[in-house]
Amino acid sequence: MVNYKIFHFNMYAAACTLVWGDDKRCAIFDPGCQNEAEKAALTGFITREGLVPEAILLTHGHPDHICAVRYMQQLYGIPAYLSPADREMLPLFQMFGKIIKMDTDIAFTPTDATDGMEIRIGDTLRFKVIATPGHTPGGTCYYNEEGEILISGDTLFAGSIGRTDFKGSDYDALIRSILERLIPLPGDTLVIPGHGGNTTIGAERATNPFLEPFNEPLQEEDQGN
Repeated sequence: MVNYKIFHFNMYAAACTLVWGDDKRCAIFDPGCQNEAEKAALTGFITREGLVPEAILLTHGHPDHICAVRYMQQLYGIPAYLSPADREMLPLFQMFGKIIKMDTDIAFTPTDATDGMEIRIGDTLRFKVIATPGHTPGGTCYYNEEGEILISGDTLFAGSIGRTDFKGSDYDALIRSILERLIPLPGDTLVIPGHGGNTTIGAERATNPFLEPFNEPLQEEDQGN
């Protein structure tokens, strides 16, 4: 069984998601804790549930998604997976953080998350790394086939897509990433985005206005019937 818990941290309400299996081994996605209270909320839940963090998985390197990476890495002694393309941009992202008043410590040790690799969490969880450049050059989604869960970061939202007005963003690349890498996934795949509410691949395939020229009718299986 695949379990998850979503937190929304910092002034941008960025999603930080814990995913774990029956063995209580868990992955921490995008720990964007901005203050001590938010760090305590995350670590407190981990402790109360008896979870054992094994890895930090980062969808991209923007400050609101990586604020607490170094803290979590030091606390739990675990790897932090990040696309090499975004690792190269961390100094720029840190400068961006100062502009938006989100001081970000980028002195963590990243492990490369490359397209197609499989990241194992404990004995039961497997996440496929899906490269989805566009919002950032190293935008990454993580797919757990068994639980039909996609952590989409700021690539795909409910009824929207990630911003592409930042340095290093690319609208055309983002649309290609979504259409070629995400939309072909099973329609009932749960999508947990980096901001806002959850959705499904089927719903976005049928109704996302940014994909309007390519929208397809909701299939029966996408509606859970």
